[in-house]
Amino acid sequence: MKLNERSLAFYATCDSPADNSGFLYKRGERHTAYHRRWFVLKGNMLFYFEERDSREPVGVIVLEGCNVELCDSAEGFAFAIRFGGTKSRTYVLAAESQAAMESWVKSLSRASFDYMRLVVRELEKQLQEMRWGLAGGCGGSQEPPDPWKPKPSGLEQSRERLPALPAILPKENGCAVWNNVLGAERPPDTSGCGGHDEEENPRPPPLPPRRRASNGEAASAGAAVAESPSTFCRLHELYSREVARLRQDWQQRQRGPRP
Repeated sequence: MKLNERSLAFYATCDSPADNSGFLYKRGERHTAYHRRWFVLKGNMLFYFEERDSREPVGVIVLEGCNVELCDSAEGFAFAIRFGGTKSRTYVLAAESQAAMESWVKSLSRASFDYMRLVVRELEKQLQEMRWGLAGGCGGSQEPPDPWKPKPSGLEQSRERLPALPAILPKENGCAVWNNVLGAERPPDTSGCGGHDEEENPRPPPLPPRRRASNGEAASAGAAVAESPSTFCRLHELYSREVARLRQDWQQRQRGPRP
């Protein structure tokens, strides 16, 4: 596993919130003496510095594939980070108090992605059980949901909620009729022109023939069109006189009674 030193140093000292931080005593790899170091836990990476104000970390421990457990040591409140494998190193740390040790052990045990994966799976299981209970309480299906069954998309769910429509809408006199209900009884076709096409769809009745306007009707329509401007002029003149009269009365009331 390759790690970029600059990226790690920037991540260790940036302003991102830490999961845990504090002083711990770290036992050396070659010598058994303990050295006081400042530890910062971010995600699954445990950084340690010589001092709290150090600009770069001395080292980093990637908390994957490891176990955090208490151990017996000359230093009090000691615990160990053990990795699988014969050549893997075991890190022995010691806290300054019982509360600090319990806090660090809890934080380090929950830092790996394997632990987060287990937590996510458990939460998904609880969520499915809650949905199953709600569905059973509402009279729905009593079978638990299959976690491996693909969920229908939003378009498929909307199609399931929509009622089925006929392939061709029935028509009356060439106009579609939208208030027909499937399966409703229809009056028998007595026109003699009904029937079905090749796809067993009802055929619309033929359009009625257009009625041509007679000469008298056309003349009356033209006279009405010709009279409409004169009618509008008369109405305009009538209302303008009424408005002028009302305006004159209002002005007289504003002036007051004459002496």
